[in-house]
Amino acid sequence: MISSEEMAVVDANAEALGVPRKQLMESSGNAVARVVREYADPGDSVALVCGRGNNGGDAFVTARFLKEFDVSVHLLGRRETITTDIARENWDALQEAEIDARTVTDSADIELEEPDVIVDAMLGTGVTGALREPEATAAEAINASDATVVAVDVPSGVDADTGEAAGIAVEADHIVTFHDDKPGLAEFDVEVTVADIGIPEAAELFVERGDLQRLSRDPMGHKGDFGSVLVVGGGPYTGAPALSAQATLRAGADLSYVACPETVAREIQGYSENLIVESLPGDHLASPHVPDLLSRAEEVDCVVFGPGLGDHDATLEAVAEFLDAYAGTAVVDADALQVVPDVETDATLVCTPHQGELRKMGGETADDWRERADIVAEFAEELGHTLLVKSAYDVVSDGETTRVNRTGNPGMTVGGTGDVLAGVTGALACVLDPRNAAAVAAYANGRAGDIVVAERGYGLTATDLLEALPKALWPDE
Repeated sequence: MISSEEMAVVDANAEALGVPRKQLMESSGNAVARVVREYADPGDSVALVCGRGNNGGDAFVTARFLKEFDVSVHLLGRRETITTDIARENWDALQEAEIDARTVTDSADIELEEPDVIVDAMLGTGVTGALREPEATAAEAINASDATVVAVDVPSGVDADTGEAAGIAVEADHIVTFHDDKPGLAEFDVEVTVADIGIPEAAELFVERGDLQRLSRDPMGHKGDFGSVLVVGGGPYTGAPALSAQATLRAGADLSYVACPETVAREIQGYSENLIVESLPGDHLASPHVPDLLSRAEEVDCVVFGPGLGDHDATLEAVAEFLDAYAGTAVVDADALQVVPDVETDATLVCTPHQGELRKMGGETADDWRERADIVAEFAEELGHTLLVKSAYDVVSDGETTRVNRTGNPGMTVGGTGDVLAGVTGALACVLDPRNAAAVAAYANGRAGDIVVAERGYGLTATDLLEALPKALWPDE
C-alpha cells in the first residue's frame, strides 16, 4: 500500500532511473482498457470523461486501445489547458487518429448520452478537496447514468489516502489503480484492480531526484517555519560543529545554534557570522552542562549531537544523560554514537555512523551493499532508531523500510563531509519524518559532492559541499 505522496515520489524516481512517464502512461492506459473489456462487448459505447492532468492522459491512451468499441472522449477544458506535455501529446494523438474526442468548456455542455461504460479519469491521487466545476457537474452526470463506471486510479472527488470526499464524488463500480494499492480505496466495496505498469522496484529502494519532492517552502512562510537546529559539539575540535551548523542553514533551516565549550566558542563563531554560538563552561562537555542543554533543546526543532565532541569519559557520560532525559528529535553523530545502544530514551534518533562507528555501536556490516542493507535494517529494528550508515552506497533504515543512496564519489573521503551530512540531516528532520530526512540528506550530500567534482575535479573540501547543497536540494530553483 502506498500513499499519494509516496506514489508521486516513486513516479519521479522511475523517470530518474530511465523509465519515462510517457511509458508509464502507456501502460496505465492499457491496463484501464483491459478492465473496460470486462464490462463491455464489442460495439458497446464507452465514454471517457477526462481531466487536464496525467489522470486524463491515462484515459487518452485507453481510448486508443478500445478500437472495437464506440468510443467518445470528453476533455473537461481546452487543449491549451492540459497541464503536462505527455498528456497533451496523447490528446493530439487522438485527433490525428480521428477518434471522437471533444472538449467541454462549459459544465452545461456535458453530454454523455447513454454509454454502456464510463471511464472516470477527471482527477487522480494527487488532488484533494471538493470537486469544482466542471468536474462537479460531470460527477453528477456520471452518477446519474446507468452505465458501469470504471475509475482511473481513484474515483474523482475521493481522497486516495483517506477514502473521504469533501463533497460530491464519482460512484465507481470498479477502480483501476497503479503500482500499489492506495489506503483510501479500502473504504470502497467495489472491485479494485492494482495494475503493474512497469515501475521498477529500484524506484522505491534507491533515493533519487523524486525524493526531493518531499521538500516544499510556503511562499508565505515566516522565520522559524522551516526549523531551528541546535548543534552540540566541539571541544577537542572546532571545524566539525561549525561545518554541521553551517550545513543546517544551507539545507534550509532558519536558525542554527551551536552549544560548545567556552574554550572554543570564539573560534567556532569565527567560521561564520550566521551561527548563534552559546558557550558552556570548561573545555569539554560534561554532566553539569546537561540541564542547560536540555533547556536549550526545548527551544529548537532538532538537536545534532556529537560533531567534534571527542570521547572523553565525562563527555560520553553527559551524552548518555542528555539522551536519557530528552524526548525530542536528535541526529547523533561521531563519538556520541557509541552511547546510543546502552541508553533508554524517548527521543526520536537518527544515527549517522560510518561502518567503523557502526561496529562500535555493536552492529555488523558487509562489503556487498545488498547484504549490508539487510544487516542495517535488522540492527535498526533492534535499536528502535533510524540508521544512516555511510558508505559508497549509503543505507538508511528504520527497521521497517530501507532505502539506499548512490550519490557521492571518492573525493568525499576527505574529512568533514560526514559533519556536513549530520547538519543536513538535522535541518531536514525539522520538516520530514526521520527516515525521509536521512534519505534525502544522504542524497543531497552526495549530490553536492558530485556537483563539486563535476565543476572542479577531485580535491574537494567539506566547505565546498556547503556551497553546492542548495543546488543539490533544489535543483530547479
